[in-house]
Amino acid sequence: MENAIHQRASDKAFARMTNLTFEIAKLKKDIQTKNTGCITMEELTLIYTGTKIELKVWNYIAGLIEKSNKTQ
Repeated sequence: MENAIHQRASDKAFARMTNLTFEIAKLKKDIQTKNTGCITMEELTLIYTGTKIELKVWNYIAGLIEKSNKTQ
């Protein structure tokens, strides 16, 4: 059971990282093409920066999950 929970946590972390990677690429393209929609360029840039930070956090979480598997 513990291994199944660990695997699900790992899968969720990597799925979230994949989604964030796609989101970052889209935001970067939107910035380059000045496709801001109904927000300002400053707001779009803040979202882009925040999303990159969130990806770093999820990378850290995934690393902890992987390390915890090695110690079990």
